[in-house]
Amino acid sequence: MQSQTPPDAVDPGALAARDIADVPAAELITTTAVHLMSAAAVKCGLAEGPDAADHLDLAEARILITALAGLVVTSAPDIGGQHARSLRDGLRSLQLAFREASDVPDEPGKGPGERLTGSVV
Repeated sequence: MQSQTPPDAVDPGALAARDIADVPAAELITTTAVHLMSAAAVKCGLAEGPDAADHLDLAEARILITALAGLVVTSAPDIGGQHARSLRDGLRSLQLAFREASDVPDEPGKGPGERLTGSVV
């Protein structure tokens, strides 16, 4: 016996699709970038609290920063100057924080995301 969905039930998938359809692309891109920035900052050891150093993981930070660089560089022309400028500033700060946290600094232009953004030093 198959269960039937009551006629007045709301399909969660349809509801989520409708909600996401109402969000402008620039907002989705910015929100995603902020999540990547937050995760990268934690992995660079920039978290708050006494256990911040426990979260340091530069291999993971490198991946997150590179993904962020790809998102920022490719979306910048479409999301508008104000959004792009803020994202570029945040990206650059993370790239510099990565360099500072690293015991063996990358050569200029070889740091996370720098093949997309150019050298930050």
